[in-house]
Amino acid sequence: MGSAKDEGDAPAPPTPVDQSRVDVRTLTRVLFERLAELPADAPERDRVRAALIEVNLPLVRYAAARFRGRSEPMEDVIQVGTIGLINAIDRFDPTRGVQFPTYALPTILGEIKRYFRDNVRTMHVPRRLQELWVQVSAAMEDLTVAHGRMPKVPEIAANLRIPEEDVRACLDAGRAYNATSLEAAQEHDGGLALLDRLGYEDATLTHVEHRDMVRHLLVQLPERERQIVMLRFFGNLTQSQISTELGMSQMHVSRLLARIFTRLRNSNSWEA
Repeated sequence: MGSAKDEGDAPAPPTPVDQSRVDVRTLTRVLFERLAELPADAPERDRVRAALIEVNLPLVRYAAARFRGRSEPMEDVIQVGTIGLINAIDRFDPTRGVQFPTYALPTILGEIKRYFRDNVRTMHVPRRLQELWVQVSAAMEDLTVAHGRMPKVPEIAANLRIPEEDVRACLDAGRAYNATSLEAAQEHDGGLALLDRLGYEDATLTHVEHRDMVRHLLVQLPERERQIVMLRFFGNLTQSQISTELGMSQMHVSRLLARIFTRLRNSNSWEA
């Protein structure tokens, strides 16, 4: 009868190995070895290449899952990622000692990112409008040929038997592929960028209300006091210069300014 110690001394079971992952890597390596053995014109190359693509499709799905939150259907993202996988297979050199997934993943991700950068609309457009836009675009071409001019919205709507509102929505959706940079030059504006035609914030506008309030308060002051304020703050004279200008002592000018400030503050209901 075995003791508890005997059971405790028993070796721990080995860590389970993901057999599927090992099989994929092994099969990928074997297929690349076979591909390297085949002449460039061998019919079997296409079959081996197709097998490599099929075996490594899970790598594409893994990469595509990073973009699941985007507006594009996952099927489209996987299709684009498969193009990246094919490019990686065609460029891979097994003799460099790099695992194929390590080499292929950046290529797949790069292809998907390029797709989003170059082909996806700047604004999200509902799938229904994307599909309807194809019909509207085809109808516009047919009507343009038939009438010799660009068709109007009611004509397109009548041709497709859909509401005019849907046609207008499709026309707006068709313009939503790319956003124009504010720094892009506009040919019809003499080469000026959009940014050059935008207004700017005038810092002096923030002082308009203050100047209006000061003007309102100044007219309520007696002539001499208003003159003192104008000389001090608009003429930039010192109290000594004001006393010389008005023929009074500097102390008196100082007391008058203090009294003026008190009166202006008490009269300034906006500040209160």
